[in-house]
Amino acid sequence: MAFSLNKIMLIGNLGGDAENRFTTTNISVTSFSLATTRSYKGKDGNWVNETTWHNVVAYSLPDFFKDALKKGKKFYVEGRISKRDYTDKEGIKRYITEVISERLIPLEGRETSGGESYAEKSNYENDSQTVAEDNDLPF
Repeated sequence: MAFSLNKIMLIGNLGGDAENRFTTTNISVTSFSLATTRSYKGKDGNWVNETTWHNVVAYSLPDFFKDALKKGKKFYVEGRISKRDYTDKEGIKRYITEVISERLIPLEGRETSGGESYAEKSNYENDSQTVAEDNDLPF
């Protein structure tokens, strides 16, 4: 058996509020974009910021996280990279690279309605092996 590893860890800010959908088999699918930025010195000696946008998908998130995933919020995302393709409405084949989230941790101390902070509340870790089939995805 060959050994391989597909793991990604990101810290960044959400580019918009998360979108929630359900598959045809009633599995909750939450998707959002996460921006990560690296800084480096350009050829002219000035600092340059380079932002990369990541498409993140999480399955069966608790409602707490669906409500916390708002534009601008900072999160730690751990998961794996997945590539898939689909045919759009015009019949054009499209390709998508996504991060399938296996762990989410909010990195801001905003309070929940129960008075505890997001950081104090247990972080999301998807222990289940539930993954939707490509033809079961709502997009």
